Amino acid sequence: VELAESGGGSVQVGDSLRLTCAASGRSFSAYDMAWFRRAPGKEREFVAATSWNGGTTYYADVVKGRFTMSRGDARNTVFLQMNDLTPDDTAVYYCAAGRLFSFDVDYGMPRYDYWGQGTQVTVSS
Repeated sequence: VELAESGGGSVQVGDSLRLTCAASGRSFSAYDMAWFRRAPGKEREFVAATSWNGGTTYYADVVKGRFTMSRGDARNTVFLQMNDLTPDDTAVYYCAAGRLFSFDVDYGMPRYDYWGQGTQVTVSS
């Protein structure tokens, strides 16, 4: 079972990036999926999450309106479109998957079963 993130990089303020998380080893079509990030010297924080059927998506307030999370047609891939990036978005971004007991309650908690290795996003001013 593996989650692999890709698409990170070094960009300038106001630029966009699209992160991809590809799941392998099993089907994640029935799993809730999420993105978290950890900035240097800070705790891991929730970024976005989407329910297993894609019917509900939540965002952290700090990214709402700039980031969009979506699932691929095969449902084993999720994307995070990040627009209007700022230096505060600099972090390692992690993909997570799990079957949450209550998605609407737990979506922002690190209670997911599977985690990727992360991809670095660096935004320079």
